[in-house]
Amino acid sequence: MAGGERARKVENATGELVGVTLGNDLSRVIPSELSGLGLPELRAVFAARYAAGELMLYDSRGEQSTGRGAVIACVDTSHSMYEAGPGGVTREAWAKACALALLDQARHAGRDFVGILFSAADKIQVFRFPAGRPVGTDRILDFAETFLGGGTSYQRPLITAGELLEQEFDDTARARGDIVLITDDDCGVTEEWMRGWNDIKHRLGFRIFGVAVGAPRAAAAGSVLEALCDNLRSVEDFTDVHAAADLFRVI
Repeated sequence: MAGGERARKVENATGELVGVTLGNDLSRVIPSELSGLGLPELRAVFAARYAAGELMLYDSRGEQSTGRGAVIACVDTSHSMYEAGPGGVTREAWAKACALALLDQARHAGRDFVGILFSAADKIQVFRFPAGRPVGTDRILDFAETFLGGGTSYQRPLITAGELLEQEFDDTARARGDIVLITDDDCGVTEEWMRGWNDIKHRLGFRIFGVAVGAPRAAAAGSVLEALCDNLRSVEDFTDVHAAADLFRVI
């Protein structure tokens, strides 16, 4: 694997990766609604690859997603996420670019998508994009441009994600959703909360993926992030073909 990417605890991977190529079609990486807009930070995420015609494009095949639960991206927007990474792009911009690519993938699979922006325990904002309904550009822009600041708490966004998946299961009997927690920090959770979290996870059959962006220590052995996640990797550069391809393959 490339030096900027490390993966472990890969479980329950579905489908088969059949094509990872380089090209210049930005709409294959982020939602088409954003591909022609002037979003400096988000477009900067892909600037080097785009200018050189080297954006990663992905194709996959595997089991049908019909009946699958929602894809929920929990994106850390605490103060530390505003630190610049490769190419001068902030960790927040990398994280949101990844979330927007997951939105695009969810829509192609006919699955609901929810973006949860979080930081401290009292700071959270939820953006819902139901499958089968038009995606409003204004709503995508709000998601991309909202920055909450403050510290980092995992419990509140994950509780919210679990409640949304439980509501979806009660309303439509859909299970086996996917939660992607994108953060640069590790934080504590209570034992009582962890027991309740494991119960709902077992009942609804969802998976949780962790992406430690630009901060390998958050994904270290024994970390809370490692304990929470079925699939955990550390990514310093989202333009790395192997890192991004692996993430989209298993979701």
